[in-house]
Amino acid sequence: MAHEPVALMIQGGAGPIKAEDYPHYQDGIERILSEVTPMLVQGASALDTVERAVMLLEENPRFNTGFGSALREDGSVRLDASIMDGSTLNCGAVACVRNLPHPVSVARRIMETTSHILLVGDGANEFAREQGFEEVSEETLIIARQRQRWERRKAEGGLQAKSSASGGTVGAVARDRQGRLAAATSTAGTFFSHPARVGDTPVIGAGTYADETAAVSATGVGEAIIKVVLSKTCVDLVRSGLSPQEAADAAIALLSERTRSSAGLIVVDAKGRVGSAHCTERMAFGSFTSSEGVRLPPVK
Repeated sequence: MAHEPVALMIQGGAGPIKAEDYPHYQDGIERILSEVTPMLVQGASALDTVERAVMLLEENPRFNTGFGSALREDGSVRLDASIMDGSTLNCGAVACVRNLPHPVSVARRIMETTSHILLVGDGANEFAREQGFEEVSEETLIIARQRQRWERRKAEGGLQAKSSASGGTVGAVARDRQGRLAAATSTAGTFFSHPARVGDTPVIGAGTYADETAAVSATGVGEAIIKVVLSKTCVDLVRSGLSPQEAADAAIALLSERTRSSAGLIVVDAKGRVGSAHCTERMAFGSFTSSEGVRLPPVK
């Protein structure tokens, strides 16, 4: 199997990333690629690879999930995540969980130990405790930059809440040496949103999808992503004969046309080819393939 191509792509959000901040996002992407790629090359499964990549994104305060999460309207941190094994269509997800530094791992545990796909809120937290997952205080997940951002918005009376474009979702897609595909996605959701709001990330087919054809992780305005079932749409376009890049471009064009909103996505197919697209000014992402090694978009 050593000749089989492997591929990994990770993303750290699409949306209002400032030009001066973009290099820091890309530095985080590059460091995570350098840590996770060797395990994939050495034979790790696609599922293990995407989970590990997303866990590292959850640990990096630059990104909007886990440590460094954006705050909801009430000042709380609520987390969503999902993961999917393309070879079996098995998947798991959590929504509106609290105090969990690695919601993606809880999503995987749901997939592997229950007959369910999505657990939410307090019940999902109770499941995580029963399974022995670490919980931390909410303050541990909140960094000064996000607290100050919330305090400014609160002082404005929340009047700009609807202008928040994106939550800065993170995700990973991979093809392993056995040809298996997997995808995982994690987010704290849109800044200053309703505490009970759930976006696309835990919705299989919207924020995450993988089968034997391709694997996709989406980021951006969750409501728009759900409306066009963005990740499954992209996979279907690959199945129709488009390359991953062509499928990514077509899926994002469809979302932009039909919803007048913004999003981005990453995709890998069964041949180990990758693609990405976004209709925002910037998206944080990078990739590794057997044919091209590590690739990052130019900083602009």
